[in-house]
Amino acid sequence: MVDMKKAPTTIISEGCDPTVAEAIKQFHDRWQPYSASSRQHPIVRLIEELIDPAVATFSAKLPLRYLGHIPGAGTGVGLSGIIRLIGFDAMVPLQRELLRRFIRQEDRTSARDKRFTATLESLFELIWACACKQPMESPLRGSDRKARGLNGKRRQGFCRFCGALTALTSFAGDGAQLRGADDTLRLSDQYCVAHQPKLPNGAGNPAYRQAKRSIAQFDLELARLSQQCAKRSKPHAAASGDKLVDNYFFHYMLGQTLQPADMAELRNLARLMVDSKLSDAKKRILMLHFSGLNQSEIAEHLSSRDQRPLTRQAISKALKALASIPSTLHLKRR
Repeated sequence: MVDMKKAPTTIISEGCDPTVAEAIKQFHDRWQPYSASSRQHPIVRLIEELIDPAVATFSAKLPLRYLGHIPGAGTGVGLSGIIRLIGFDAMVPLQRELLRRFIRQEDRTSARDKRFTATLESLFELIWACACKQPMESPLRGSDRKARGLNGKRRQGFCRFCGALTALTSFAGDGAQLRGADDTLRLSDQYCVAHQPKLPNGAGNPAYRQAKRSIAQFDLELARLSQQCAKRSKPHAAASGDKLVDNYFFHYMLGQTLQPADMAELRNLARLMVDSKLSDAKKRILMLHFSGLNQSEIAEHLSSRDQRPLTRQAISKALKALASIPSTLHLKRR
């Protein structure tokens, strides 16, 4: 049996090719008994039955330069064939890299480019979900498929506070780590090593306390980043309710190659924003400065907006403080 409550759901990106989108819907309707490790119901067989024909139909309509970004396209080998050759663990990073290469090489402004990107994102989400889906009654297994001696029903995935893998997930994927008597406590299925509630010496972990206090802000920033990333070319997709803050996320994402499938990177970016104390007020100043306004103009704009006086000196002080924020969070002209 497969634990459907814990199985990740497949996400179809807006703008995905209709043929592929329909195949993914049918796939999800039927995937309950399937998993990557099942012999009776191997999930790669369902991919071969439903997804391969849809991808072949989609690929047949594309110019030749697009095909190099779809694993196996134009070679007569479907996604299922590539997965059988290299496995799910290698297929996930392969798809991510092909998508990133497309983003770097193309301008992504045409309707065809946008549909192609959305289709690749949807296929990535599908393969990632298949890779994560495990039978309900199974021991924890590593990347070599060998049992690691722990309960396989325990949650695996990202740390609650960042994009690192939980200690349990990291243990499962690293055969060099040896199991000890205290693994039930040490191998958390909620937090990574850096964010576990207690340090190895038993003392409270300051990083855990800080992350727990800011969890609401982390979730908020992650939602904004994910929404803007999913609709990169759409202003105000971050839906913060503030035009300047939305514009900050809009221009920030235009300078990135991140995609919704890059979940670890997006989670780490949200963590960095929170830990760097990049408040909405600071985002507004960064956005106005990026727009070419000088300190006096920024002060005037924010004063009229917030109905409270701001001086040029105050903005100057704020910009100096913003210089200490990691450069990766600053807006850059393309």
